[in-house]
Amino acid sequence: MSDFLNVSASLTGRRWLGPSIEISRAAERLAQETPLPPALCQVLARRGVDPNGAEAFLEPKLADLLPDPRTLKDMDKAAARFLQAVKRRERIAIFADYDVDGGTSAAQLIVWLRAMGLAATLYIPDRIDEGYGPNETAMAALAQEHDLIVCVDCGTLSHGPVEAAKGADVVVLDHHLGGETLPAAVAVVNPNRQDETGDLSHLCAAAVVFLLLVEVNRQMREGGQKGPDLMALLDLVALGTVADVAPLVGVNRALVRQGLKIMARRDRPGLVALSDVSRMDTAPNTYHLGFLLGPRVNAGGRIGQADLGARLLATNNPHEAAALAERLDVLNTERRDIESAVRDAAMDQAEARGLDAPLVWAAGEGWHPGVVGIVASRLKEATNRPAIVIGLDGDEGKGSGRSIAGVDLGASIQKLASEGLLIKGGGHKMAAGLTVARDQLEPAMTRLADLLAKQGAAEAGPADLKLDGMLMPTAARVELVEDIEKAGPFGAGAPAPRFAFPDVEILFAKRVGDSHLKLTFGDGLGARIDAICFGAFDTALGPALQNHNGARFHLAGRLEINEWGGRRNVQLRLEDAAPA
Repeated sequence: MSDFLNVSASLTGRRWLGPSIEISRAAERLAQETPLPPALCQVLARRGVDPNGAEAFLEPKLADLLPDPRTLKDMDKAAARFLQAVKRRERIAIFADYDVDGGTSAAQLIVWLRAMGLAATLYIPDRIDEGYGPNETAMAALAQEHDLIVCVDCGTLSHGPVEAAKGADVVVLDHHLGGETLPAAVAVVNPNRQDETGDLSHLCAAAVVFLLLVEVNRQMREGGQKGPDLMALLDLVALGTVADVAPLVGVNRALVRQGLKIMARRDRPGLVALSDVSRMDTAPNTYHLGFLLGPRVNAGGRIGQADLGARLLATNNPHEAAALAERLDVLNTERRDIESAVRDAAMDQAEARGLDAPLVWAAGEGWHPGVVGIVASRLKEATNRPAIVIGLDGDEGKGSGRSIAGVDLGASIQKLASEGLLIKGGGHKMAAGLTVARDQLEPAMTRLADLLAKQGAAEAGPADLKLDGMLMPTAARVELVEDIEKAGPFGAGAPAPRFAFPDVEILFAKRVGDSHLKLTFGDGLGARIDAICFGAFDTALGPALQNHNGARFHLAGRLEINEWGGRRNVQLRLEDAAPA
């Protein structure tokens, strides 16, 4: 594939890749056979949408895309046992992970049960004291006071803790990679069980919980009963899906699309309060879920009280919601400060080891377990390599990892654990967690690097910038951006379309904040577009564009609508540039 606009090394060192000949031809066919604008046709063609499927793709219907829950193993047993607990008014406990996916999963069950007149006990383990997933002490204690324990976003590998829940039944609703054997629960519903087909492996736990409730409502209808409204829960499913970086394809795309509409109604007190402290002043989109709401829900589990996020999402009391949202907002600010210090130290350490290895890793004394996952994400983004960041405490280290496309980190971590190099570890393709003995740290990371190298982790250079096509400033109108957004929502597995604006002049450029750049560019014929480039001065982009001296550039990025003072204008979220 030839370099797009002949850019083989941009100002950030990346090669620009445009659509293949096949995709360009498919886009031309779409433009000829449908009334859709060419730019949208380019986006649809890259997604593999043909003229016959364009209308259905642009208006995805949950009814068409939602799988039959019973295609997942154990689903019928899980739903029947859950419904039995409801009918018998049994004591139900929900054991959830401390992240957004766990919180949104738990909140769905709490809200559903509340509509049925039942109050559930919420238990979320402390990240530092208890670590990820069910533990024997907590499960044994819950079993003494409850008849049914539902583990959400955890439990698939928890053989000992499930066994410890004497006297109570356990149902597991999870999506993390399963082992060769399953714990002795009544049901383990997980699209990533080893005996599953993998067709639904892209679901997060919040989506698995939603499917359980779909099946529960179906079984209630068979018995002549009507269950609570499930569509109203889709705002929680959308938040869990986006925050857990699940790919926005298939049913996930429909769940998020519908969930954003539900969220815009501002019916859920917790999400209303969280949106307000986040200063969200437009209709919610995936950016808001991933970068404003998600981190705040997560903040309690990272550095505060583990159950704050789930309690916020489940509450129906606006005053409690406001207080919890305020607390989470403060914790999120604290989390950012802690993260910044750990990130700087981890990057220094990783650079000293070399950033071109198949694995980029760092470990530090007392690094907060609540931020190592975020810092691993930052290292991964900066190097385009799988990354592991570990906080050491005493004889052990607890760490988190993030991977790149095409490299299955979870499977490699699980292999390391089976080989005895880790105390424990697990996860999925793109993210994993681990506990390692201090004296095994170096051999474990060396072995992990070898496993990842075999998957090609060392072969990626700076990530190529993939572009959907070229636009002239005169074509970038609000109506076009609205049309393109119909192909969304965009996020993991469905990146927002990027376009290049060729040979433009910089009309205005100003540094804002510590490292951002605002600019206005035009084609010399009167058309002008504003652009914002976050972190521009962390790379060569900022200085080159600010000190342009009249030079012309190719600019590349994602189009968005900027709403300010009641006016809506097109803005380019600038990602890269190259001399024209």
